[in-house]
Amino acid sequence: MAEERETIERFWAACDKGEWDVFAGLLAEDVIYRAPKSRERVRGREAVVRFNREFPGDWHLAVEDLVAGEGRAVSRIRFEMVGETGTDTGISFFTFTEDGLISEIEDYWPDPYERPASRAHLSELY
Repeated sequence: MAEERETIERFWAACDKGEWDVFAGLLAEDVIYRAPKSRERVRGREAVVRFNREFPGDWHLAVEDLVAGEGRAVSRIRFEMVGETGTDTGISFFTFTEDGLISEIEDYWPDPYERPASRAHLSELY
């Protein structure tokens, strides 16, 4: 349980600092990355590292929540682009190999939107 948590903490720290060798060392050779909102899939360690390394702009992130254990993990991060106002929330699901490397990543990057009036009776704003 602690191993998965530590791996994801190292994953996000390396991503934030641009430490791509450290980042790569946490990924299985045949890792698969999926982003359902954009319908993107990236296969393989080298491609996943490049996908993240080449993300445009100057950005930073911070882990806000992390649950891990039994070969899986989920994290919620706050993502900020330098020079822009506001933040985005990313939710990521991870699966691990038996030897503790990340084998699958599924990222959800929801855009903020106003609650539809038709759901006002079902939810509260906070």
